Amino acid sequence: MLLVASGMSLLGAAAGCSPWKAPDATSATGNPQAAGDVPAALVPSGAASSPAPLSPVPFTPSGSPPVPSPVPPSSSPDGVQPVRRALSEAESKPVYDLDPSQRVVALTIDDGPDPRYTPQVLDLLQQHGIRATFFLVGECAVEHPELVREIADRGHHIANHTWTHPDLRHMSESAVRDELERTSDLLHRTTGRLPTWFRAPGGDFSPVSLKVAADLGLRNMSWTVDPRDWSRPGTASIIDTVLKDVRPGSIVLNHDGGGDRSQTVAALKAYLPVLIDEGYSFTAPPN
Repeated sequence: MLLVASGMSLLGAAAGCSPWKAPDATSATGNPQAAGDVPAALVPSGAASSPAPLSPVPFTPSGSPPVPSPVPPSSSPDGVQPVRRALSEAESKPVYDLDPSQRVVALTIDDGPDPRYTPQVLDLLQQHGIRATFFLVGECAVEHPELVREIADRGHHIANHTWTHPDLRHMSESAVRDELERTSDLLHRTTGRLPTWFRAPGGDFSPVSLKVAADLGLRNMSWTVDPRDWSRPGTASIIDTVLKDVRPGSIVLNHDGGGDRSQTVAALKAYLPVLIDEGYSFTAPPN
């Protein structure tokens, strides 16, 4: 099991639908290489006010983990039986980027849904025909189930970002399991889809969180490009960081929740057309 990726401590304190708290002074970023594969749906990008339904195209990074065997489903509170699957060792390791041989970017949106900013992000993505992955916080999703359903209905992928956005490194296995399982069950009840991807708050994966995620059939996704938009560094700074650091196979981190995300929305509006003009396509992992 892969230990905590060095330097992947950004957010630390809980965000979610609670007031945003800045990270501690020791936080830093890093860019380890991915281990394992990311099965994904490759989506051609292009400007369109009302894009046609997005047709997935297989996207296979280098290497292929063995096909996992199914595990017995667990009951969710409403009696629905979500079907989870065991993960191979390769699948259990955090993914930091995609296949660099393809000019593709994975856009990921964290900490929502938020009624102020999520609809704006969704409209921008629809305008450009982009499919993204939304890592949702359970305490926000339970407050705004209509937004969760809208994200799914618009063809985006929903993923698990814990229930309260805590620092998982200092939590017991039972507490971590509650954070992840509660969120997955809620998203499944709300959309009919069981999430298969998880992101630890701040990218702070721990041996315990990796074990629990594997038990729940959740793969772990980190990122390659971090404009630190959660800290509101300015729209220009967010744009510059993304355009400077992006490369084929990048996973880009942005936020639509946890505070004032007007700078993020403005930055997306500016840099998405640039990436499209540079020939990038956008991908998201399947649920």
